[in-house]
Amino acid sequence: MRSTLIRTIAAVGAAAIVISLAACAPAATPVDSAATGYVTDGKLTIATGEPAYYPWVIDDKPESGDGFESAIAYAVAAQLGFDKKDVVWVRTTFDEAIAPGPKTFDFNLQQFSITDERKANVDFSTAYYETTQVVITTETSKAAGATSIADLKDLLIGAQTGTTSFDAIEQQIKPTAGAQVFNTNDDAKLALESGTVDAIVVDLPTAFYLTGVELTGGLIIGQLPKPDGKSGDEFGLVLAKDSPLTSKVSAAVDALRDSGDLQKIADAWLAGAANAPVLK
Repeated sequence: MRSTLIRTIAAVGAAAIVISLAACAPAATPVDSAATGYVTDGKLTIATGEPAYYPWVIDDKPESGDGFESAIAYAVAAQLGFDKKDVVWVRTTFDEAIAPGPKTFDFNLQQFSITDERKANVDFSTAYYETTQVVITTETSKAAGATSIADLKDLLIGAQTGTTSFDAIEQQIKPTAGAQVFNTNDDAKLALESGTVDAIVVDLPTAFYLTGVELTGGLIIGQLPKPDGKSGDEFGLVLAKDSPLTSKVSAAVDALRDSGDLQKIADAWLAGAANAPVLK
């Protein structure tokens, strides 16, 4: 019931944003897909995860436009000159999206942090969101009383493999037992619920959702500090390496940022992801 209420509130609040963005989006123009590198002539093929989770996509239905990343996708599509009816959704795993080789999509979004290692295999657009990594647990866990990184050293801490959350465990927490590996955030959450691990690391919006909705007695221990004074993790749209679309997609993201529409979408779908203590 609580989850349904939160989703309903988010959907109502986002409706005005969707209408506003549609009103100011550029008019759709014919696209010569064969000449410009699109997967399918006259269509924009966008990929996301299987499944895709709240608050990024609502009810695992990216075609609805509901959810932060679903709304971002359609806003970028409009900037590129595509009507909503000309957007085609496909699904990929996280790992196959950032692996080298041909792609079944024009761009993919499922919270991909922009890293130099990944840039060797794929292209990224400019960033559409910046976040930090957060350690979460439950009231019954041994991690419940942790207030510092040192308090986490001897605990079992996990994250989804291949993510910056996993890297943050290895590079910043450095637990004695090493980072515990999971295929998905959902697997990590289930392990936390069962007591297989003491805590998990996820991005900030996911942390607020999991602790407030999915986990019984969910607790945010705190944010991991930004490494060496750098900004937080930046999420970018993933494209095939050397895609002819990369500059166009980046220009679309930049236009949305400059107009304030990226912030409006974030405000609509990621409300509440604002404050959590920084661990030292």
